[in-house]
Amino acid sequence: MDLPLAPLTLPPDQAQALTALYRRGTPANTLRAWERDLAYIAAWKQASFGTVLDWPESESVALRFLLDHSLDLSDAPGPAQDAALALIAAGLRRTLACPAPATLDRRIASWRAFHRMQNLPSPFDAPLVCQARARARRAAARPRARKSDNPITRPVLESMLATCDHSHRGLRDKALLMLGWASGGRRRSEISALNLDDVDMRDFDAQGLLRIRLLATKTTGPDLAPRLPLKGRPARAVMAWITVARIDTGPLFRPVSLSDRVLTRRLGPEGIRDIVRHRLVLAGYPPDFASAHGLRSGFLTQAALDGAPLPAAMALSLHRSPAQAQRYYADVEIADNPATTLLG
Repeated sequence: MDLPLAPLTLPPDQAQALTALYRRGTPANTLRAWERDLAYIAAWKQASFGTVLDWPESESVALRFLLDHSLDLSDAPGPAQDAALALIAAGLRRTLACPAPATLDRRIASWRAFHRMQNLPSPFDAPLVCQARARARRAAARPRARKSDNPITRPVLESMLATCDHSHRGLRDKALLMLGWASGGRRRSEISALNLDDVDMRDFDAQGLLRIRLLATKTTGPDLAPRLPLKGRPARAVMAWITVARIDTGPLFRPVSLSDRVLTRRLGPEGIRDIVRHRLVLAGYPPDFASAHGLRSGFLTQAALDGAPLPAAMALSLHRSPAQAQRYYADVEIADNPATTLLG
């Protein structure tokens, strides 16, 4: 199913050019999320009404979507449950439980974006639908789920690094984990997207310093690409990987074959998830102890434990919202707060 990236009223050549512009100017993760949400929304409309999506969509359909996703359908037989079961059978929904508010918000945001792309009014801007959405969010409120069960703090990371030997695989994993953690807690997509020319090595010989350029994050784009410092052990680990793997261009992190041969293609975000899980198991932790996001939460948690000011940590993590970054600081056990020992 093609994303609706251009108004239906445009001539074909202009619609094609606008679609190409959207794809070039939109992060890959956002495009993938839009594609998943469009597939879900279209399947729901087909299962609920027996018809395809309309542009613009009617307010009654938008309201029905909110109502169908604002309650647990396990014990609610009827059209809403039947539609949900069809989505489960299609692999687009997991259970009949009420979706998390954040999931519903994201799908609605995508649906609204599709209307904007076609220069059409969104039914979710209607007063009644807006009010219903606010009530649905409040009714389904639940404690915020962590993206990682546990943060990968410094002791956990050191245990994982101790499992990395001097093979290509070991040197790659060591460099990847150290860069992902020490550069501010990078997301999987950010680590995977790095190329060799994103690593500025000009100050390495004199200062042991690398600068890592991030062309696209959730909060920045290529025009404001940050260059984050990487010093000491992490910088040396990255340089060792580049040297041993003989990387002279292209992706920074790559798959390694069973025979320990470095391949030329890019290591994807899923591969980074598998590396984190694998190193956790080798270090003696359960495979579900932490997700790859534990690198990000672990960096901020360790910063809080070490007494680093929140703005200093945010300068590396690139959080735009202090309130969001503050949550990691708030998770630190109060007895471990450095402020408790100010008097000695």
